[in-house]
Amino acid sequence: MTAISILGAGRVGTGLARKLAAAGHRVTLGVRSPTGTPAHAASPHAASPYAASPHVALADHRTAARTAEVVINATPGHTALERLAGLRAELAGKILVDVSNATHDAEDGLPGDLCYPGGSLAEQLQAALPDTHVVKTLNTMLFTVMTAPESLATPPTAYLSGDERDAKRTVTGLLGDLGWQPGWIEDLGGITTARATEAMVLVVPHILRRDGFKPFAVSLAR
Repeated sequence: MTAISILGAGRVGTGLARKLAAAGHRVTLGVRSPTGTPAHAASPHAASPYAASPHVALADHRTAARTAEVVINATPGHTALERLAGLRAELAGKILVDVSNATHDAEDGLPGDLCYPGGSLAEQLQAALPDTHVVKTLNTMLFTVMTAPESLATPPTAYLSGDERDAKRTVTGLLGDLGWQPGWIEDLGGITTARATEAMVLVVPHILRRDGFKPFAVSLAR
């Protein structure tokens, strides 16, 4: 069992929280203002109205980051750097799994231009958090596929980018708990490879405009 905190209580964060809690991990959902729960008093067994699971605790971001072994960034990518840089002390020595994409919205609200062209949010996070092991993954698919990869007719790919081998090994184990088979996980190498997978988001709005929010993943075929 791993102590996992997920920052962000949207569809991505709550979906990951439910699946990881069901796999037996101790999960805390980090929100900006825990409803009805004082930030300093979040119980590890408290029911979360966000995750709709009695096995998921609720806490503010700082408390959630401080009490976890692994922290998952499921906050909006375009504001994630500033938010997480403010948690440098709490994230020191931790694994930070970044599943977000940093983009400026197009006129229709779908992803537009990259916030970090020629680079990546993951690289920015690693530079801002030198004592944290950043691993990029799960950012090349519709959010539903993150926790149900078996739902696609074609095996999807979860790419991994990160500088620390043991951190990626830990994240690979968590991907397995989410339903990802070993053959579906592709380790691309160091954190600089995240710029490739983050750029893949540019194809996403074209798929969504044509097909709507149907499950898909940008995957590697062999």
